[in-house]
Amino acid sequence: MFGYMGKILRIDLATGNISEEFPDEDTLKAFLGGAGIATKYLIDETKPGIDPLGPENKLIIMTGPLTGTTSPSTGRYSVVAKSPLTGFWGQANSAGFWGRNLKRSGFDGVIFENISPKPVYLVTNNGKAELRDASHIWGKNTSDATKIIKDELGDKFNVACIGPGGENLVRYAAVMNDCDRPYWGRAAGRCGMGAVMGSKKVKALASWGDMKIDVAKPDEYKEEAKQRYDWVNQSLLKMTLEVYGTAAMVDLVNVKGGLPTKNWQTGVFPAVDNINGTAINDTILVDRKPCFACPIACGRLAEIKEGKYKSKGEGPEYESIGALGTMCGVDDLEAITYAHFICNELGLDTISAGNTIGFAMECFEKGVLTKEDTGGVEFKFGDADLVIDLCNKIAAREGIGDLLAEGTKRMSEKLGKGSEHYAMHVKGLELPAYDSRAAKITGLAYATANRGGDHITGYIEGPAFLAMPFMIVEEADIGDPLQEIPETTKIVKEMEDAFGVFDAIGGCKFMGMVLTKQDWASLIEKLMGYPYSAEDFARTGERIYNLARVYSIREGCSRANDTLPPRLLKDPLPEGPGAGQVVNLDPLLDAYYGYRGWDKATGKPTQEKLKELGLDWAIDLIY
Repeated sequence: MFGYMGKILRIDLATGNISEEFPDEDTLKAFLGGAGIATKYLIDETKPGIDPLGPENKLIIMTGPLTGTTSPSTGRYSVVAKSPLTGFWGQANSAGFWGRNLKRSGFDGVIFENISPKPVYLVTNNGKAELRDASHIWGKNTSDATKIIKDELGDKFNVACIGPGGENLVRYAAVMNDCDRPYWGRAAGRCGMGAVMGSKKVKALASWGDMKIDVAKPDEYKEEAKQRYDWVNQSLLKMTLEVYGTAAMVDLVNVKGGLPTKNWQTGVFPAVDNINGTAINDTILVDRKPCFACPIACGRLAEIKEGKYKSKGEGPEYESIGALGTMCGVDDLEAITYAHFICNELGLDTISAGNTIGFAMECFEKGVLTKEDTGGVEFKFGDADLVIDLCNKIAAREGIGDLLAEGTKRMSEKLGKGSEHYAMHVKGLELPAYDSRAAKITGLAYATANRGGDHITGYIEGPAFLAMPFMIVEEADIGDPLQEIPETTKIVKEMEDAFGVFDAIGGCKFMGMVLTKQDWASLIEKLMGYPYSAEDFARTGERIYNLARVYSIREGCSRANDTLPPRLLKDPLPEGPGAGQVVNLDPLLDAYYGYRGWDKATGKPTQEKLKELGLDWAIDLIY
């Protein structure tokens, strides 16, 4: 089929055997690629109840049909496995350039199974693949590992790898790519996919190739791709992100009273001017960095030129500023940036790392953690050096870092003493930097996201906090963000479905803010050569979303898991526009289940809905 290389690698790490395969045409049309096809493999090939860090789990890395083509912002790849953080469906997604390199090296994806007896890395190059010994780079930071591999293979190779965090099975370890000094890198950060990779003793994947991606209607596809570039270049989204990057959201969320501060005890950060997009531009910004085929260039290249935080790297992004900054009460931009760089080097998800550190700080504040637990260290909000030190300890599982490496859910279960009330996660995945008490609909999106507490599954935060119109849905008006309006839950459902398609085709979700379903459907049709409508786009996304839900239901997920931390449900915001507000989730959840066609008592997709989506074969998995 057009848009694909026609080969997926299957690697038995226990034996070192490498084979090639490819799905049939009907399966590809149903799930496209990326996280869609990876989820189909995961549910087909893993048994219920397996250990996410055991040999039975599969680590599945997939590009999409648009990855590496001339369409704007199509450099993304997905990593899918059972999550060691949540125990449910796990998925991480990253951009940069490595996804393009993997695909143009001749392969649409890689399935790793079992566990290698020694550290290895995979090399793919113009239709060829081999495993190499990685013992000499095991233990190395991500940029060191990347440099060593490129010295061995040649500078044209691009690398995706794990750091010490993944090797030491930190439950929120990331897979990092494009970690080339002095400015690095990009993260497939969420759900602990780096820990799964580490459990299998896979250090890295190195890819290069110049193989052609066949397009069904090349001239028409090229023309439409150019048009999409023109539209994006004229958008307000580009104008904003090009100037400030995602840090533009710091002020916009803070002014709504939704910037989580001191482990979500409030939503207003007093020293916001020290850490916002303007502060970055005025102090540490060196340049702007695009991903493959990107007209926006939202990435920041930063340098701290002197002092104890002297360093260079890519970032910080909005979520890192929130997690490593405001959630921990830190207002030192250089310290936040350095902590962000450290997480990239060690291979840690900044959102989960910062959340977990902020949680530990409040536990210490409330006497749940003591100096006896922390090795004599006082955990105080605002202590920037403590945040940096704890990032290092987490990656090494050293001292108190061993407990923090488990994430807030497991920490609170072990510590008890009421700490579960302010452990800020959904299904075990730590929350991003938007307080749902200041925009109620985001609470529903956190509760229902298949990966757990996640903002980018449907990115309802855009309309909720930024009043940002999205072209990917027909109606994106959520009304008063401080009200629970059941009818608006349909917008969450539609955005989840649409954004799931982006993770399947290898596209950037920012493009979904300025392009319509029909725009994307037309691109897919010209690329793949068969009729594809806006309705097909929507239905494919719904099918993929329901399949991921089926996987998690099979692993024990239910309506009881579609909830929020007690703090968001019971503790009113103390200040800001949302002062006095909590989230009343149940009316939103009932309405959302109705739009989804899910049973309101159990949270299961109904048998009728599964049949409607062509997933009737999955009924026996959950009924």
